[in-house]
Amino acid sequence: MKRTLLALLFPVTLLISSSVAQTPDPKEQQLAALIKEVQAQQAQIAENQAKIAAELYDLAETIRHARIYTKREK
Repeated sequence: MKRTLLALLFPVTLLISSSVAQTPDPKEQQLAALIKEVQAQQAQIAENQAKIAAELYDLAETIRHARIYTKREK
């Protein structure tokens, strides 16, 4: 009896939960949009940090070369 009742209630709860999941309230939609925006900003920040790191490496190499050439001139 209990198994039959559980077997009948389980699909019903799945249907109810799926219908609820399909119609999120506006606050959840706003939150999801904000999360996507923050993720996009984090990706942009990571990209900018990579560019800055590359520029710093280039600058360090230029300074290293300049020091080598100034030592040779003496």
